[in-house]
Amino acid sequence: MFKIYIAHIREKDKEIQSVEKHLLDVKTLAENFGEKIGVKHIAGLAGMLHDMGKFTKGFKEYIKKAVFTPELAPARGTVDHSTAGGKLLFDLYHTKIKSVEDIPAARLAEIVGNAIISHHSYLNDFLNGNLESPFLNRVQKKVINEYQLSKEMFFQKVMSEHNFSKYVEKAIEELTTFLEKDKTKSTEQKCMFLTKYIFSALIDADRTNTRLFEEGNNPSPKNNHKQLFESYYQRLMEKIESFQKNEDAKSKINILRNEMSEQCDKFAESPSGTYTLSIPTGGGKTLASLRYALKHAQLFDKKRIIYVVPFTTIIEQNAEEVRKILDDEVNILEHHSNIIIDDNENEEDENHDGIMSIKEKLKLAKDNWDSPIIFTTMVQFLDTFYAKGTRNIRRLHNLSEAVIIFDEVQKVPISCISLFNSALNFLKTYGKCSIILCTATQPALDFVEHKLDISPDAEIIGNLDEVIDAFKRVELVDIATRQSFNNDILVGFVEEQLEKNESILIILNTKQVVKDLYEKLIKQFSEIPTYHLSTSMCAAHRNLILRKVRDHLKNQERVICVSTQLIEAGVDVSFSCVIRSLAGLDSIAQAAGRCNRHGEMGIRKVYIIDHEEENLSKLKEIKKGKEITKMILKDLQLFPKSYGGDLLSNEAMTKYFREFYSDLSNDLNYFVKEINRNLIDLLMQKRSENIYCQAYKERNKKEIELFLVNSYGTAAQFFQVIDQHTTSVIVPYEEGKDIIASLNSNHSIEELSKLLRKAQQYTVNLYKHELDKLAHNGGLETVYNGEIYVLNDGAYNEEYGVDLENESVTGGFIF
Repeated sequence: MFKIYIAHIREKDKEIQSVEKHLLDVKTLAENFGEKIGVKHIAGLAGMLHDMGKFTKGFKEYIKKAVFTPELAPARGTVDHSTAGGKLLFDLYHTKIKSVEDIPAARLAEIVGNAIISHHSYLNDFLNGNLESPFLNRVQKKVINEYQLSKEMFFQKVMSEHNFSKYVEKAIEELTTFLEKDKTKSTEQKCMFLTKYIFSALIDADRTNTRLFEEGNNPSPKNNHKQLFESYYQRLMEKIESFQKNEDAKSKINILRNEMSEQCDKFAESPSGTYTLSIPTGGGKTLASLRYALKHAQLFDKKRIIYVVPFTTIIEQNAEEVRKILDDEVNILEHHSNIIIDDNENEEDENHDGIMSIKEKLKLAKDNWDSPIIFTTMVQFLDTFYAKGTRNIRRLHNLSEAVIIFDEVQKVPISCISLFNSALNFLKTYGKCSIILCTATQPALDFVEHKLDISPDAEIIGNLDEVIDAFKRVELVDIATRQSFNNDILVGFVEEQLEKNESILIILNTKQVVKDLYEKLIKQFSEIPTYHLSTSMCAAHRNLILRKVRDHLKNQERVICVSTQLIEAGVDVSFSCVIRSLAGLDSIAQAAGRCNRHGEMGIRKVYIIDHEEENLSKLKEIKKGKEITKMILKDLQLFPKSYGGDLLSNEAMTKYFREFYSDLSNDLNYFVKEINRNLIDLLMQKRSENIYCQAYKERNKKEIELFLVNSYGTAAQFFQVIDQHTTSVIVPYEEGKDIIASLNSNHSIEELSKLLRKAQQYTVNLYKHELDKLAHNGGLETVYNGEIYVLNDGAYNEEYGVDLENESVTGGFIF
């Protein structure tokens, strides 16, 4: 039974998957993933070598004992099977460099070797701040038990030495072609993105093959994406045509919406590139951009359409809208956040490999964005490129051959601007993507140092100034430069507005001030339905509140809603009056888009106030945006005709973003104060400019024997999209209770994948101090063998969401 070398032993029937079978299957999958950007053999090389170290007696004994007599299994860390493949490449192609002709092969050994040795943790630094090379320590210095046996078995059972040499030659040709593209980017930047792509292809191929073996399944039949997008396009066009039969189809705004939708349809015939879609708020950009995407995907053979949005609230609304129109519950994926606790994501997990544990099931659960239409967040998008661990980067290769629509792109965090632009440039140049920057308030992403390569004549909508003027539905009233407000004054101001308005939306900058105002409002206006919205509530909870609010608005009933900025981007509501606490000009514009959205009430007022109780000390971007907006408001007071006399003009918005990026220019490259370096430098800096490389040479009196010297692992260790790291927690709200109960049971990988997807609607993201407080108050628990955080009933309130004091009673019954 055990004469063969073992890659995995299936949990249910103890069936064996041989090492050669696993390596050849992963090679085939990785080749398919790599072929999408012209690196089939580079990816295949990683696939066929990644578990070469399992061709040993040591690993065979380890896995047998771990499965059949776990009490006798060797201690953790005693069997290394991920280094051998990387060492083989290094030995064959990096140690014998005799001429310049040998450099491409050596560079290939670094790129592919790093992916191989890292596939149970995260990409290694080639050179780090301690002037050490974790990469060289693995492939050059580490002693690998039974390495010679692994090498012999690989060439005997997987690929002969002659064929392997020929295969590597093809990989070198692909690398040369890859590096010749885009002369404006450095070799280091191109190699960084290539390494991450190969790593992604390897991780997904490995986990997909392992999951299929464990479940005893053949690969699911793939959708015919072109056929699917054709049918979607027909359904969308039927819906758009049905709008023309509505009573208000000939209203000024609806005629404009239809014209812009037509322009998107026509523009879809243009070649793939990076374009802007500057439809004004309320202009129907979701359906217009979908129309572009579905037509472009058919014409240019795109495999998926990905919507990237700043807040989960937009995912919920847009995904539901698209799902209804396309009449498909199966092929539209909402991906809000990672639910699995990832405290140990950067640790080696080789010791779990081949043995089916809870941790392994979570790792293998299908979470790779292999769906025709995906809705996700900016956090998830950026994590895919730059965050630590293997769970996020697994999805990266599936971003290629896509139409990617960035909804409300102005919300890219300031520290991530350069990283964001670099990722998009890679996807456009190498990933065969068409990228749409979709917002009424276009940020100046081509104004910064690491600029976005926006295509010539990038704007999809013609006569933009005329369109913006035609969409004018509100008058902005500046109170912020005259006086400051607190919540007591604000309650009085709301009372004044209720004499003239049926519905009022108040948007403030911090959760605490929102909650405090809400409590004051429900005491003052007990007879008026009043609602609270914040990110302390899970998606399902917010959706319920928004449905209630929309019902009141539809029935023209009195209603008050107080919210954080989450309601601004993409949430389709229309109040007769909006009060917005001073913030960035883009936020003011988005808030204005929640007032008189369809122009049904003539011209209505949006009041801009300065709220003195908001603590913005930890919200640097909001604070800076507030300062610049106030400056522009003062300009308009002194010179009413400046910026075209309009706070929301293109001229004012361009001024705002250029000031914003200039004032925060030191933050654009993701500065890490702990190590006094920018992430951009750690990832992409040229060898000749790399300070670690220079210091290494000075200390050792010689150059480091590597072509790449960047610090991928260190960069990932410090990367997080928002200033403070958050953790996803499942809450006991409605169906969330059943999900929590179900996660206390054992599941197949397929069942677990479905359950984790379902749980997305019932999660909140909490900061560490919030987790600590909940734990102290007894409100925080774990399920699934400690791998997933959940709240208990008392820690979730049906009005506010998360209750850090753990003093709430859910279910609506108080005895």
